[in-house]
This record gives sequence, C-alpha cells and structure tokens, in this order.
Amino acid sequence: MPRGDGRLSHDLDPGEQGPRDACGVFGVWAPGEEVAKLTFFGLYALQHRGQESAGIAVSDGSKILVFKDMGLVSQVFDESSLGSLTGHIAVGHARYSTTGASTWENAQPTFRATGHGSIALGHNGNLVNTAELADLVAALPGGRGPRQGAPPRRQGGGSVAATNDTDLVTALLAGQTGDEGRPLTVEEAAPLVLPRVRGAFSFVFMDETTLYAARDPQGIRPLVLGRLERGWVVASETAALDIVGASLVREIEPGEMIAVDERGLRTLRFAEAAPRTCVFEYVYLARPDTDISGRNVYLSRVEMGRRLAAEAPVDADLVIPTPESGTPAAIGYAEASGIPYGSGLVKNAYVGRTFIQPSQTIRQLGIRLKLNPLKEVIRGKRLVVVDDSIVRGNTQRALVRMLREAGAAEVHVRISSPPIKWPCFFGIDFATRAELIANGLSVEEIGTSLGADSLSYISLDAMVEATTIPKSSLCHACFDGVYPMELPDPAVLGKDVLEQPRDERPKPADAPEARPLLATGPGAADALRRP
Repeated sequence: MPRGDGRLSHDLDPGEQGPRDACGVFGVWAPGEEVAKLTFFGLYALQHRGQESAGIAVSDGSKILVFKDMGLVSQVFDESSLGSLTGHIAVGHARYSTTGASTWENAQPTFRATGHGSIALGHNGNLVNTAELADLVAALPGGRGPRQGAPPRRQGGGSVAATNDTDLVTALLAGQTGDEGRPLTVEEAAPLVLPRVRGAFSFVFMDETTLYAARDPQGIRPLVLGRLERGWVVASETAALDIVGASLVREIEPGEMIAVDERGLRTLRFAEAAPRTCVFEYVYLARPDTDISGRNVYLSRVEMGRRLAAEAPVDADLVIPTPESGTPAAIGYAEASGIPYGSGLVKNAYVGRTFIQPSQTIRQLGIRLKLNPLKEVIRGKRLVVVDDSIVRGNTQRALVRMLREAGAAEVHVRISSPPIKWPCFFGIDFATRAELIANGLSVEEIGTSLGADSLSYISLDAMVEATTIPKSSLCHACFDGVYPMELPDPAVLGKDVLEQPRDERPKPADAPEARPLLATGPGAADALRRP
C-alpha cells in the first residue's frame, strides 16, 4: 500500500533543497540466479541517485510481477517480498521525481499490458517533449493511453493514473500496432517509439522473455552493460556492476538499444549518436567509484580540486571538505596547494534516512543535524572549505557561520564547479532559476552573502578538462545555458505538466490567451527567458 510522499532529503541543510539526483536503473537477465536479490543490491548501490521510491519487476517467462513502494530500497524490500519475486529477468528502479509528483502511483517500474503480454520499464532522466508524447498516447487505438491531464485519483477498479513521462513511453511501447491493427511486440515497437522520445533517457525495460536497455542519442545519463557468469546486467553506474559481481563489458552507446534473451545479446541503433554526457555526473551525481565514458569519477573530482587550487590560491592553514561530496576535490586542492588536508566537520550519516521530520526547535539548528565542527581542529585556523556546488547558498551560509562560531580565524570557500545559473531539463532537479544565487549576484557578492572571507569557483574549462572528456561531448547547460538540444516552449516543460487538466495546461507563449506558468522543479518557466 502507498505510504504517502515520504520525501527524503540528503541535503546538509534540512531547510534547503539542493540539486536532487537523477534516478537509478538496474536490469538483469540471468537464468538460475536470484534476480530479485541481484536487483535489490544493484539498487542499493544506486541509492544515491534517488531516495523517494523503489521498485522491482520480475518475469518467470510467462508473467511479470511488480513490487514498488515509497521509501529507500532497504525500506521497501525485505526477505519476504524479494522471495516472492521469482524468475530469471528483473528490472529495478530507485526514483527521484523530475516529471510527476512523488507519489506511489508514479513509482517505477511502470507496468502496461501489451497485445502480446506485458511490459515493465524504469527510466533515468527527464524528457522534454512530454506534452507531445501525451498527445501521441491519447491517440493510440483502443484507448490504451492513460487518463492523462488530470490529477491522479483512484478510479472504479482501484487503479490510479500515473502522471510521469515514463508511463507515457511505456504506454507507447505497449500500444503500437502494425498492418491491419496487429499489435506489435515490444521489440518491434521500440524502433518506432524511441526516435519520437526527446530528452535524457536511460531506459531499462522487459517483457516476459526479454531484457531491453536504451539510451538517448546524446547519452546524457550513464548506462552500462555488464556480464555475469550466467547472464547479463545493465545499470546506471559501473559501481552497481561491482556490487553484484558483474564485469564491465561496455557502455550502452548513445542512440542504441540492446536486447537480451535466450538467443543471446543483440543490438539496434535507433538514432545517430551525438554524445553530450552530463558533466554534473562527474561533479556530484555519480558515485566516486564509478567510471563514465572511461573516466573514473573520483579521479576527475580530485583533478578539479587541483585545478581549483591553481586558479584560486589562498594563504591558509587547513583544507577541509564539506562531507562527503566535497572530499575528493578538497584532497586535490590540498595536494596542489601544499596546505594540509584535515577533517574539520563530522557528518551524521543517518540523518535524512528517516521519514520523521525535525521539530521546529531542531529545525532551527539547521545544518547541525548533519554536520558538527571539530572545534579543536578548527579553532584559530585559516580554513579553505571545499564544496562541489552552490545552489541557493543557504547551506554554505550556515556552514560559514558555524565554523566561525567554532573559532575559525578565516573561512575561504572554494567550489569545484562553476556558478549554476540555469535549470536542468534532463534529470537533475535544481531550484528554479529565480532561486539560483549565482543568477542574480556576482561571485564577490555571493561571497559577501555567505559571510566568507573569500569565494572562488573553478572555471568551466578547467572543470571540463578535469574529466578528460572533450567539451563538445559534454552537457554543461546548467553553467552556461547552452542546451544540447532545442527545447520546446517553457510552458510545456513544467514538472507538473501532466497533473493539470488538459484544457488548463499552460499554452505556449505565442498561443492565443497564453498565461504565465508558475516556475516549478526542473522545468522552470523562466529558463529560456534570459534577462
């Protein structure tokens, strides 16, 4: 049964929403293995990519069972639930919502009946033509489409309409027909549907007999293929392969779909590759023990710290990270600057792993729920505090104040990514553009706002060089506003675009009787309206 929203925060300041992660997907085809347990541990390794809901679908060759709920992977599944999911194919998902509310109805994998059986699908990313896909679903023969365009509510049979882009793709894959109305199989439908889907997507899906995976032509979100002794695995990150004992074969290529069944592995190219991997995966999203495009994330972050030290030196006594995301860059900064590295902050790893909201009294303590200073280390020291990014600035402001109260002589903030000025439409939920502190203030003004003695960011070119990936092959739109594809009108990019009645959805700016859209989530309405 649904437990309600259960929204979790892994931000240091419980009152501030930082960049929320993309989702995590995992799939396995392995006869003779406990595929549900493999998927559970694969999702466990990908928990950092989404903490709102989790789900696993399993097929035994004749039917698909789906088990999903709100919460962390370890809260949703236990031995009993995993034991009931028997079969040789599985698809799993850990979600953070970027289109559609954080509700049980929108938890994944999504499930649909097809003309030949059924399909279950998990999605990492975010689509930019959701409204167009909703119209395509509405036009499917036989009324296969969901009742899109209205808030989710229980219908007569107890079913609930989902309101996310993933369910639209699932419906399109399930509802395609061929000559004389013949229902197409999932494998036949995919080459027709996938070229119509625009945005960031790493799909892992299945029918009763076959595991599929597909990646958007830009390859914005990571997706890798691994080999088990008795099967195959696909996952968002290489770290998930390591956890289940699979060896990395290669990345799923941008614009590629693979299929795995008893006949083996086969591949189909549905679009020409135009790689634009998300650079923020290297900065923050991915686990440090993951490799993306052949480059280890941890090494990239350490190198960002080294280059940051070269670009923004300062006389100081100690380099400390904001745990844990700032740690590799802080190590690199200390190495390059010659300033000793130390632990000045202790993090409580368990806060944020609960459904219990802090009381007002505890909320006022803010950042101390997660971080507490080591006063004996900090007192009298000139500190360099390294973090990966600044969104609103509330966390860093509270951190600077806390360090000063602990006796720090100076606090110099160094950030291993450039100022974030633009929202992401491809699977990261930043604040709206109006809330991004770097959108309205200079670096010097931001530093003053934080109460820091100085503030410096790494340059865009230095950050990109640290990844060793060509700048032309990376998406860095959140830093410079140059998006990897043409975007539709902002009015149809909202997170809640499918949760409004169809006749009340915002119209494009040039449409008659157009009205403004409230800027919410990653689809901030002001994103393309440069000041």
